[in-house]
Amino acid sequence: METNGRENLRAPLLQPSEIVSSTAHGSGKKSGKKTSKVVFRIRGIKCASCAVSIESVVGNMRGVESISVSPLQGQGVVRYRPDLTNAKMIKEAIEDLNYEVDEFPEQEIAVCRLRIKGMACTSCSESVERALQMVDGVKKAVVGLALEEAKVHFDPCVTDCNQIIEAIQDAGFGADLISSGDDLNKVHIKLEGLHSPEDGVLIQSVLEAVEGVNHVDLDPLAQKVTVAYDPDLTGPRSLIQCIQEVGQSPNFFHARLYTPPRRREAEHHLEIRTYRNQFLWSCLFSVPVFMFSMVLPMLSSVGDWLCYKVINNLTVGMLLRWILCSPVQFIIGWRFYIGSYHALKRGSSNMDVLVALGTNAAYFYSVYICIKALTSESFEGQDFFETSAMLISFILLGKYLEVVAKGKTSDALGKLTELAPDTAFLLSLDGDGNIISETEISTQLLQRNDVIKIVPGAKVPVDGIVIKGQSHVNESMITGEARPIAKRLGDKVIGGTVNENGCILVRATHVGSETALSQIVQLVEAAQLARAPVQKLADKISRFFVPAVVIAAFLTWLGWLIPGEAHLYPRWWIPKAMDGFELALQFGISVLVVACPCALGLATPTAVMVATGKGASQGVLIKGGNALEKANKVKAVVFDKTGTLTVGRPSVVQTKLFSKIPLQELCDLAAITEANSEHPLAKAVVEQAKKLHQQYGLKNSHMAELENFEVHPGAGVSANIGDKLVLVGNKKLMLAFQAQISPEVQEFVSDTEHLARTCVLVAVDGVICGAFAVSDPLKPEAGRVVSFLSSMNISSIMVTGDNWATATAIAREVGINTVFAETDPVGKAEKIKDLQMKGLTVAMVGDGINDSPALVAADVGMAIGAGTNVAIEAADIVLMKSNLEDVVTAIDLSRKTLSRIRLNYVWALGYNILGMPIAAGVLFPFTGIRLPPWLAGACMAASSLSVVCSSLLLQSYKKPFHVQDVPESCQNLA
Repeated sequence: METNGRENLRAPLLQPSEIVSSTAHGSGKKSGKKTSKVVFRIRGIKCASCAVSIESVVGNMRGVESISVSPLQGQGVVRYRPDLTNAKMIKEAIEDLNYEVDEFPEQEIAVCRLRIKGMACTSCSESVERALQMVDGVKKAVVGLALEEAKVHFDPCVTDCNQIIEAIQDAGFGADLISSGDDLNKVHIKLEGLHSPEDGVLIQSVLEAVEGVNHVDLDPLAQKVTVAYDPDLTGPRSLIQCIQEVGQSPNFFHARLYTPPRRREAEHHLEIRTYRNQFLWSCLFSVPVFMFSMVLPMLSSVGDWLCYKVINNLTVGMLLRWILCSPVQFIIGWRFYIGSYHALKRGSSNMDVLVALGTNAAYFYSVYICIKALTSESFEGQDFFETSAMLISFILLGKYLEVVAKGKTSDALGKLTELAPDTAFLLSLDGDGNIISETEISTQLLQRNDVIKIVPGAKVPVDGIVIKGQSHVNESMITGEARPIAKRLGDKVIGGTVNENGCILVRATHVGSETALSQIVQLVEAAQLARAPVQKLADKISRFFVPAVVIAAFLTWLGWLIPGEAHLYPRWWIPKAMDGFELALQFGISVLVVACPCALGLATPTAVMVATGKGASQGVLIKGGNALEKANKVKAVVFDKTGTLTVGRPSVVQTKLFSKIPLQELCDLAAITEANSEHPLAKAVVEQAKKLHQQYGLKNSHMAELENFEVHPGAGVSANIGDKLVLVGNKKLMLAFQAQISPEVQEFVSDTEHLARTCVLVAVDGVICGAFAVSDPLKPEAGRVVSFLSSMNISSIMVTGDNWATATAIAREVGINTVFAETDPVGKAEKIKDLQMKGLTVAMVGDGINDSPALVAADVGMAIGAGTNVAIEAADIVLMKSNLEDVVTAIDLSRKTLSRIRLNYVWALGYNILGMPIAAGVLFPFTGIRLPPWLAGACMAASSLSVVCSSLLLQSYKKPFHVQDVPESCQNLA
């Protein structure tokens, strides 16, 4: 997918039409260092001397490369080095000269992705978001709890990635940079032969001089260099060759591709190992404590020695439990203290606060019992060391299982990233296209326009176009299409797919981060980070959840302590070796640790992660939780006609002349006029002219230059060819230019439209000279998809720019009752708004540029994957394989996902609603059932695990609707 309008995005927002300026300090010099540009609006400039004074002061600032001030427009353009100064300091310097400086407009917004460590619940993710939004220059920050990542949009003139990471660390969380905006095309190279700092400077300067290199980062100690580049101008193979050529005897440099380890996988495995080891160490101490407290005292022959008194009433059992529990509480459980400290420091609370409160209450009360027994000969009490130790052990077990399960939620994404092969066969061709040599190289070294050979059974390394040979390619891993697709000369192939038979030569068109596979991965990662609206419920609850639990635990303790001290309930309710205070304390601790905010926080993001990954593997790319949630509510689907309901490859089936103009001349004039149009009907007319030339061996007789070409949306095109005004389009266009429609023309148009064909009229100098009858066959699955949507209580509507007769005939054939024809792009968007005004949630399915306004206006825009880049950018959901059955898949998957999210919420909320009263002892007076604190901790751990496992069940999702026996020619639309 190519980026449209990249240069427009790079242009400054303010384009001074007339600037009176002088350039200070190195304006024409390229420093080789990274520079930034900022534009200020400056009020109070009265003349050119004011501009000169500002330029002289700011130009002398350290780090300022150049400054231009326009007194006419009252603005200044400053180019500076961000490592030496920043926009804020420059602004303050201008203000010190008694000029008013408005907030400068945003010139560019940088984006970075960060790995966040230490988040346990929704409260943590909200804390990180708040910390990020407080950083000067941060425009937007989104934190994903399940993905454990943050995506930050910031103004690089004000802040940078390092300051953002520091802000996260100050909030008590760890952060590592995953990628920044300039990482999209970046290569890592390992160097050999560097013997001095001068060698490193030489290599860096040579690389910076290469056209297309944006940034060079050299690490001389590790002998590695990272280069950000423009793939249109250079590539990794050229950069390595450049390094190797710069060396001179006897100091030759050797360079090879270096792949940095996948930090995400490494950190995930490290996290799993850390929790597992902490749990095992905890068990090493907790199990003996449990045995000494619960098991051995019941065995009189074995446990009597535990009752041996060491000093006064301090027994051996108490002392051993104290010694064994302390490492669990303060060494293994130290992470809960750290988490609680940072949470309270930033004015919030999380699960760590609950665990720390509960375990501390049990531990320090037990310490009090031990000290009292140590200093008194008559005191008798029961310690709760096993509660503290077992509680921490069960929580660590739950976190370990949760981390393992969460890793599986991104399995689909991991499989996508592994689809591309490691190596490829690069060919060298001579001027006649003959193969000179064949070399096996790393896929990462491939560059645009390279010619590669793909043998049967091999994977396609990058996106490209077949230039020789034919084969069948299995694209199921990308598009979900099970049947192999025929590939011939000129057909596109997608990186990561498998060549089944036949050897083909492919010219690379998209490499690195620009391949379809890379863009799918980027889109899915962004979707998994986006927060669904349904997540707001958990966010609201998390704000008061922990304080409410602490209050509930305190009230529970009081509720049992006061009646116990007042003897309001029978003494036999109190277990042996326990008094009323201890029973009340156990109930209070149980309430503290049984409540689980984590399950609520994981209910939505884990389900969205699994659903978007599963959708991508099925050929349905869903751009985030918002699109997923809206698709669940769709009640009406609006289809475009050409390229959506139809195959999108119309062909001319009949030509009719209405004047004495030769057929060849008519076709030539129409083809030249339509050559600049992207509409499928235009391509059909151009193709008809080519066929005519090939059939009769004719040459184009009209070599005149095309002038005044104009597109008339929903009507056709017009242009001047030589001294002739040529119109190609429908009746609306003819009437607009006052071209007379004769009865003969009207009859031909009517007959054509009743056959579900489109009539394209051609007029020269206001006279209709001929017409083309264009037929675009329906997609075989169109009727069945409309029928299936009807069974889902979803109405189908067709909107098209085509004429009413053709539109009605096609709608009748597929079973659509509501049709809007002869509608321009803006009109399509208006029709959708009208449907929305009736209370319907509308999905729009389209493929062309003319569908983009409607795709944006709809609640859910679905772009056919073979459509234009503009349509795909405007859509919320992209159907990769251009098959209408995936409209059903997208809606059904969203419904299944929202049902799973609701089930997760029912489980998470239901668990807390039921668990907390039981932990508080509601059932104890009637049944004698109570929840010991260590068992309450086990329940809390199990609740988070159960929510993650519930989301993982979406991995078993099956498509509800399959199209069978679809002709291959209709499937091969790429």
